[in-house]
Amino acid sequence: SRATFGATDDRGQAQQRPLRSLPNGIMDKYRKVMKPKEEIPKSDEEIRVTAAGSVSAYVSRAATVFNELKKPYVIVQATGNALTKAVTAAEVIKRRFKGLHQITELKTVEIVDEYEPMEEGLDKVTDTRNVSVIEIRLSKEELDSSNKGYQPPLDESLVKEFDPEELARGRGRGGGTGKGRGKGKGRGRGSTKGKGHGKGKGKSSEGAKGKGSGKSAGKSG
Repeated sequence: SRATFGATDDRGQAQQRPLRSLPNGIMDKYRKVMKPKEEIPKSDEEIRVTAAGSVSAYVSRAATVFNELKKPYVIVQATGNALTKAVTAAEVIKRRFKGLHQITELKTVEIVDEYEPMEEGLDKVTDTRNVSVIEIRLSKEELDSSNKGYQPPLDESLVKEFDPEELARGRGRGGGTGKGRGKGKGRGRGSTKGKGHGKGKGKSSEGAKGKGSGKSAGKSG
C-alpha cells in the first residue's frame, strides 16, 4: 500500500518518502536536522578534489606523494559537481609524471536527509538522494589491465616532467608591483625638455642646458 504522509511502519519508525511527494506547503512545518560533519580519515595517497580547488595545487600534492613520500600511487577523489575537475586534475598529473597506469571507478553513494516537524502530531520525514563519486587511481606500478576502467600510461613524448621551479614561476607571474617608468619628465623654461629618474637634463631651442630635480630649468643664451 502507498505510504501516507506522517505514517509510521510496524516498528514505529517514520516511513521514508521523497520530499517532492509531500503536499504543497507542508514543508513549511518541517526543518532539516543538521548532522555533525563526519571526519573521514584521509591517507597520504588520497587527493580530495573540490569544485573550488586549484588543479596546480593537486599536481603539487601528487609530486609530494610520489617524490617526497615515495608512494607508488595517488587516488584522486571527488563527489558531485567536482567530478569534472577531478578528471582534469588526473589528466594533468598523467602529463607531468611518466609511466602512470590508471583505473577509474565511478559509483554513487546514498545520503539520507532527515527533517523534523515544528508542530505536534507530525512524524519525522526522511529523504534519500544519490551523489556521484569518482575515484581515479594513478600508479607507477602496473594495475589490472582487465579492469573496465583501466587506461595504460601515456606515451612518454606526451609527458612533460614535473618541474617545481616552473610551477613556482607560474605562480609568481603577475604578483609583482610592475616596472616603473621613472618619476616623471622634467620640463625646462622655453622648449626645454628633461629626461631621467628625478633629475632631468634639458636643452632649450637656443642650445642652453638646464638641470633640475624633477623639473629642469633651461637657460637661454
